Amino acid sequence: MEQLNKLELRGNVGFSRVQVFNSRKVARFSVATNYAYKDRDGMPVIETTWHNVSAWEGRDIVDPDLIRKGTKVHVIGRLRAQNYTDKDGQERDTFEVLATKVELLEDLDQPQNDF
Repeated sequence: MEQLNKLELRGNVGFSRVQVFNSRKVARFSVATNYAYKDRDGMPVIETTWHNVSAWEGRDIVDPDLIRKGTKVHVIGRLRAQNYTDKDGQERDTFEVLATKVELLEDLDQPQNDF
C-alpha cells in the first residue's frame, strides 16, 4: 500500500517570523483557511482553521521576507506532529505543515457560496 502525507492550503497569512539558521532563512507563519456551510437551521456558518507552517528558503519557496501578515498564499507540504512537555509538565501535541512549495497569490478566487 502506498503511503501519502500531502497537504495543500490556500489562505491568508496571520503572523509571520523569519529566522536564519546556518545562513538559510526559514519562515514560520500561520495560514487561515475558511470552510463555509449551512447549519441545521439553514444559517450560514464560516469555520476558520489556523495552520502553522514552516518554509525553508530554496527551490519552490518564495523569498521568506515576502510572507507577511495579510498575504494570500498557496502552500503545498506535509503534516508533521510533535510531542513536547510544557512548563507545567503536561504532555502536549502540536502539528505543523512543512512546506515544499509556497507561492504568493493575487486573489484567492474562492467560489461564491449561495446562502
